[in-house]
Amino acid sequence: MPELPEVETVMRGLDGRLTGRVIASARLNRPDLRWPIPPELPAVLTGATVLGFRRRGKYIFMRLVSGYSVLIHLGMSGRMIIDAPFVLHEHLTLETADGGRIGFVYPRRFGALDLIPTADEDSHKLVAGMGPEPLGNEFNPPAFLAAITGKTSSIKIVMLDQRVVAGIGNIYASEALFRAKISPRRLAGGLGMARVERLVPAIRETLIEAIAAGGSSLRDYVQPSGELGYFQHAWKVYGRDGELCERCPGAPACSGIRRIVQTGRATFFCPSTQR
Repeated sequence: MPELPEVETVMRGLDGRLTGRVIASARLNRPDLRWPIPPELPAVLTGATVLGFRRRGKYIFMRLVSGYSVLIHLGMSGRMIIDAPFVLHEHLTLETADGGRIGFVYPRRFGALDLIPTADEDSHKLVAGMGPEPLGNEFNPPAFLAAITGKTSSIKIVMLDQRVVAGIGNIYASEALFRAKISPRRLAGGLGMARVERLVPAIRETLIEAIAAGGSSLRDYVQPSGELGYFQHAWKVYGRDGELCERCPGAPACSGIRRIVQTGRATFFCPSTQR
């Protein structure tokens, strides 16, 4: 599933192509994705001016001057294409007055589209109850420590809980924990302020670097321009089981990067340097 850096990259691509422009036509090519799509969506979009975009966790809101927002969720492998010909499984097609074309493509149909008043974005059922944005001021060591205090699950699993912090997924949880030198198996409730003060900036740095690289291209993800993301080339542990981590070359006691499974998801870490 696209995580925060991939969704942020997609949002920025849409923002650069749609903000301030008039949608001349909007066409739904099927009535539903994961849930039914509001049938009035094409009528609301046709003739509308795009005011701007906002990301909340792994969701995108396209805001219209009319006071409505379109919620876009890429699901597991959905993607937005810009100024490209119609392709199979394109479920929403937008054409702008200046000749632009945007399509929402999703073969598996696990994504979502919805239409809501902009004022109601934060109360939408898919984002209500989300934790703070990890790149925002509300995400800081004291607040994060308070959120994980008493948690009996491992810190890696708690980081994936969108009620604790929004937008972090499997890849970036493993990468941030490596940078912070924290074992993914350590219980979240026992982390303590010293480790939290390492982890919070490690999360920020990992996400910021991933956004700058256009995200990680894994399986189906590409940027709206069609380019691949490049952060997968900078992964320090994810997908690298059996290799030595960057902190371990020459260390005789190093056992290499390990892969374990936590609640059905792969976790990668260096047991020699993450405690």
